[in-house]
Amino acid sequence: MPTTDRIKNEPRLAPAAPADSEVLAVARTSFLLNEAVAPGLVREPILASWKRSRLWDVSTEQPDPPFDNDLDLDTLLTRAGDLVLAEVAEQLATEPVSIILCDSRGTVLQRRTGDSHLEEYLDRVQLAPGFSYAESHVGTNGIGTALEGGGSARVFGHEHYLEHLENLACAGARIRHPLTGKTVGVVDLTCWHKDAGMMMGPTVATMAARIEQLLLEQSGRRELALLHDYRLACQRNRGAVLAVGDNLLMLNDRAREMISPADQTPLIGYARDALAAGVRQLVVDLPSGLTVRVLCKPTFIRSPAADGVLQVLPLAGVIGAGRQDPPAPRLPLPTLVGSAPAWTRCCQTVDRHSITGEWLVLAGEPGSGKVTLARAAHQRRNPAGHVRVLDADDYGPQWMADVIEEVETGGGSLVLSHVDRLPQEGVVALAEVLEPHRESTHVDRAWVVITMSASSPDAMPGLATLLECFPTTVVVPPLRHHVEDVAELVPHLLSRARAGGVSCSSAAMSALMRNAWPGNVEQLARVLHKVTAKRRAGVIDVADLPPECLSTRRWVLTPLEAMECDAIVAALAEAGGNKVEAARALGMSRATMYRKIRGYGISTAGASGTLSS
Repeated sequence: MPTTDRIKNEPRLAPAAPADSEVLAVARTSFLLNEAVAPGLVREPILASWKRSRLWDVSTEQPDPPFDNDLDLDTLLTRAGDLVLAEVAEQLATEPVSIILCDSRGTVLQRRTGDSHLEEYLDRVQLAPGFSYAESHVGTNGIGTALEGGGSARVFGHEHYLEHLENLACAGARIRHPLTGKTVGVVDLTCWHKDAGMMMGPTVATMAARIEQLLLEQSGRRELALLHDYRLACQRNRGAVLAVGDNLLMLNDRAREMISPADQTPLIGYARDALAAGVRQLVVDLPSGLTVRVLCKPTFIRSPAADGVLQVLPLAGVIGAGRQDPPAPRLPLPTLVGSAPAWTRCCQTVDRHSITGEWLVLAGEPGSGKVTLARAAHQRRNPAGHVRVLDADDYGPQWMADVIEEVETGGGSLVLSHVDRLPQEGVVALAEVLEPHRESTHVDRAWVVITMSASSPDAMPGLATLLECFPTTVVVPPLRHHVEDVAELVPHLLSRARAGGVSCSSAAMSALMRNAWPGNVEQLARVLHKVTAKRRAGVIDVADLPPECLSTRRWVLTPLEAMECDAIVAALAEAGGNKVEAARALGMSRATMYRKIRGYGISTAGASGTLSS
């Protein structure tokens, strides 16, 4: 996916609504004088950073960061960062914005600034190549605070710890190596505080993601293959998974929790010998007293060692102080297709709640798979029990009688779909029926799931009362937020449609993955049904796809881009199609709004028409 194709649609930094700088300045002064700061005046991440800065005894006057005159400017990070920074700098050439790349210590490696006045000021405050803007040296700032805070940071005006940085606004995002997960650097946008924009955070996060993608493309074939096997193993297993290579060791959260550092070295030694010898399974007694079975899957084999993925299953012993052996890892939910992180996390959350029998709300767009997900969780939890789906569109006396029968009889699962379409009296009646059963501890209590398109209790009167029966809401992601799963869904849907003799060409698959799918999986299934009605065998090509699949978009949206696209569509709908009003609501300039609409392929059908992308 060429970076140039995606960078052309990046937003300029539209002016944001001004913060109350005077109040913030007073709060900062109070903090520096060890006086109490009223709650709510300072954002929590900023207040935490101020406290760290004070512990480091950072000066509040002139910045004095250390300087490194021996920088290595020919690394994977600088090569990847140079491509992204150069293209963003070209797009922002007329804006008073500086684009900065730093290493994992906060040392500035590259800085690109199109405005001479801003560049002079950055030189004056030593935000320049060679100087470290780590929080321990400069206090609260977009670079150092992103490194300390664990992801991204936005610091505006008087939120800076140093007085001389109060005229600036900055947003930084950490860059992680895609193979090891280690932080390798930070990318930062810095501008004048008065010019700060709402899109600084999403823009810098997208830049960091692109740099990570380039790092992945520059990695070696062996590492990429090992990473692929590791990710696949993590998706398929909820237990401890490790990947071992020459200079690479990866552990998932379960492995870090189960295997102590003292146990890791002998475990990896035994496993590497087994991989090299072609042994696929072994039992190991570890120094802590834990006995484990290790399943070995080699990625590359060579003497005397090998690279591969290990799945570790406890057989006996204690895992951590006072903790018992865990149950065997649970397999993915049955009948469900898809392995993208957003979809997988959603499935795992629903699975956890189904195990405990906790009643659940599944919220999401029509066609996103809410009922399918509830059915799959029921099949895992209670395969011998019955599941009943009642659609709120059929509401009436018989519908309500069926609900009463299911919750009073128990022993199975009840899925109530489209509850946000119930009339007012239906919502009240349903809440009255469910209320006596919601906290029942009876072993045969029915597991009740409701589905709805809107996650807000304000969507209709009385809905908030009904939702009190359901302690948790899980948002099912739309297909465009896990569009990579289209590659798995297409063969599954073709098989389900009894079109097993039909396959999809790579060009057609790429076209399907570029589509926004406003109708989600349901729309994808309809499209494939149309195609297979005409082509009963052979290979589906681009020419076989209906016009709705031929999107003008040139790349597959990242989750961040998909969310931004959704926000623009929602703002346009709220503004009745008025682009100027929508731009104002989002804090964008009008030019940025038009550029985004073109770039995302958003179609507008007039002020009162339907908006889509």
